[in-house]
Amino acid sequence: MKSPFVLTFSLSAAILAASGCATSPLTAPEVPESLRPPAGQVVFLETLITGVQVYECTSKPEQPSTYEWAPRGGEGPLVDRSGRSLGKHYVKGGPVWESSDGSTVVAEVKARSPAKDPSAVPWLLLSAKSTTGTGTFSATKSIQRVQTVGGIAPSEACGAPNAKQMARVPFTSVNYFYRAGP
Repeated sequence: MKSPFVLTFSLSAAILAASGCATSPLTAPEVPESLRPPAGQVVFLETLITGVQVYECTSKPEQPSTYEWAPRGGEGPLVDRSGRSLGKHYVKGGPVWESSDGSTVVAEVKARSPAKDPSAVPWLLLSAKSTTGTGTFSATKSIQRVQTVGGIAPSEACGAPNAKQMARVPFTSVNYFYRAGP
């Protein structure tokens, strides 16, 4: 069995190879209607993430004696199609994208759709709750997380013996950022 690093690297390379040249014009991806940003928004940036989805083994709120792997967010570096570093992604008060220029966008999920691969985390449409700085992410209104690979909850048992255990599951995704149109 391949190590998570080798698997993640291979998945990232496949996404990059299938996506074409970094100099091609940026166009919005084909997505289900529910994942389209509001009218008047235009795509201005694409980033790739090769990181992890974080889960915690915890009791269900409505059934305290039953346990589940609860999502706690994702994290990983942001790069462009040529592999150039653009910043990082993490969770703090919601999903956060932080540019190398210091600007950030904190978002909230507006819609989700199953990934094309059932072993991948869902595709998402997120809206900006807040932005900081005057750089790359300052004008962000919406974000799409698409072309996901991996990242679903662990298949190992989750129960009282391993309550509070954290699991980091490799995943990749492509993120499209939208701002108000011209």
